[in-house]
Amino acid sequence: MDDAALDTMTARDRVDLLHQEIRDRICLLDYLPGSRLSETELAQEFGISRTPLRRVLARLEDEGLLRSVHGVGTMVTDVDYAELAQVYRLRKELVLLQTRLDPVPVSDALLARVRAILQRAEGLESAPSAREFMRMDRDMFLALLELTDNAPLRQMSERLYFRTARIWLQQVTASHIDLMQECRIYAREAAEILNALELGDLDAVGHIRRAHISLSFARMKG
Repeated sequence: MDDAALDTMTARDRVDLLHQEIRDRICLLDYLPGSRLSETELAQEFGISRTPLRRVLARLEDEGLLRSVHGVGTMVTDVDYAELAQVYRLRKELVLLQTRLDPVPVSDALLARVRAILQRAEGLESAPSAREFMRMDRDMFLALLELTDNAPLRQMSERLYFRTARIWLQQVTASHIDLMQECRIYAREAAEILNALELGDLDAVGHIRRAHISLSFARMKG
């Protein structure tokens, strides 16, 4: 984001942007599990004072991505594999509620976002990139989250998504997942989602996403 855009942002917007940036770095493994985050370095990098920065770090700690260690500092957590299956089972049910509970009509803006994501997915079929795949899936998740106006549901869904997002990238990095196959599968799913949205069939969108979560977890276990 350029300086002019930053100048027009409120303090709340800046804090939210910082939260998103650090969260993305954790999910993209730029900050590896077990690494320590320096408040001084982050404050200098983002040009922000310690007080709002600590609010961001506390928020990320509440979301399970960071933890405070006495005498050490703020550490990036690892994923709790013991609870992973439970989280994925819950996400499968929540994704259905996102198209049923307080639904929001499909807008032209949302369709445009999903069409752009589909183009990115098709591009990755010929030039796979794990990091771009992660960004694409994040953008699809956030776009489809706008189909519900239920704030608690949105908050819980977002929290669980980002809590487990790192698992997929860790598996790809360890060569446990075929990245090219994942890109081909995702492109087909994105096309199906777009078609369902264009038809206004939100129930189909929910079931496509539910199947995606279920099969993704099955492939990770495999």
